[in-house]
Amino acid sequence: MGGEAVGAGMPLQVSLDDLAAMAAADENHRYELSLEGVLSVAALAEPGHALLVSRLFAWLLANGYTPDQVAIDCGINIGGARVPDLTVWAKGSPPRSSRSSYADTAGLLLVIEVLSRESEVIDRIIKKAEYARARIPCYWIVERDNGATVRQYALDVDTGAYQLSPGGPSVNAASIVTTVVRLKLDHLGLVDL
Repeated sequence: MGGEAVGAGMPLQVSLDDLAAMAAADENHRYELSLEGVLSVAALAEPGHALLVSRLFAWLLANGYTPDQVAIDCGINIGGARVPDLTVWAKGSPPRSSRSSYADTAGLLLVIEVLSRESEVIDRIIKKAEYARARIPCYWIVERDNGATVRQYALDVDTGAYQLSPGGPSVNAASIVTTVVRLKLDHLGLVDL
């Protein structure tokens, strides 16, 4: 099958509703749309990636966040559409659909992306800039090195860009303790248990 056949049914400009319909029709891929309208289609996470996301989810639940505050693969509307690995929401502000099936960012405190070989540049540069532009207070990038290093960024409200969080550029996911993360989130005014 040639590229003409694959793209024959594609709209000239993909809307969030188009994107949601594509994602609903294809459970084997993740669909995202950049702010510039660039469509990204990626395979679902491989098992090691999925297990690390599950461990982070379990860790967040074990440390005081509720299932209504932590979501895996929740699509968010940032002007385009992204599907972060994990999102953490303020208490009483679970994700809610906006003008499409993608959630509005009201109440969104933290976005977490686990790096994979295919997504590293997008997660480190493009999504970091997009999430900052959407004014999401915190962004964590989890590297898949031996210690699963977590790079914690906080939004600088003056510049509108992410800065490495106070207290150090990164922590080892295996050694995160509740107090450290709660202090970091509390320092940013984000502890809302």
